[in-house]
Amino acid sequence: MRPDDSPAGTSAAAPTLAPDFRDGTPDDVDALVALVESAYRGDASRAGWTTEADILDGRRTGPEAVREILADPSGRLLVAEQDGRIVACCQLEHRGDHAYFGMFAVRPGLQGGGLGRAVMAEAERFVREAWGAAEMHMTVISVREELIAWYERRGYRRTGRTSPFPYGDERFGVPRRDDLEFELLVKELPAPGISPA
Repeated sequence: MRPDDSPAGTSAAAPTLAPDFRDGTPDDVDALVALVESAYRGDASRAGWTTEADILDGRRTGPEAVREILADPSGRLLVAEQDGRIVACCQLEHRGDHAYFGMFAVRPGLQGGGLGRAVMAEAERFVREAWGAAEMHMTVISVREELIAWYERRGYRRTGRTSPFPYGDERFGVPRRDDLEFELLVKELPAPGISPA
């Protein structure tokens, strides 16, 4: 494993300061859309390693989708800030015995410095302690091998369970290839007060 834990061949950002966490608010919508788009779409996203620019055009999210997440009583939009600026975010949704992790984005210039790991650790801590979730679930486009490998290093396992990509629905982007699908990744979360082995 590389010391910076970014994929081979990518440059790592300098280690980042621990972020401050808070819940997203309606006032954050524009900043959150800009953050997510910068991490996944267009040439600007190539500054980081999470880009989807080679497989998808169009948008990754929009204001209405972010507002919908903020309004969902079963969820939380976790925001990470440094020096008062939003630098990362993720969506958390309570689904009974497990939680769903989505809309994960880290500012491209800060990727590779540990910020993503910090956000995931806070998300996992929160869903275990606040919701009693025994597992975290997420879906990842199955051709994103580097990204899936990064999640595997965080303790997530591939399940082989897939769901179709919503071809024709431009709210999720405009595919540049015809073999896209989502794969479910799962991580078991230790009970509060129990350190993972």
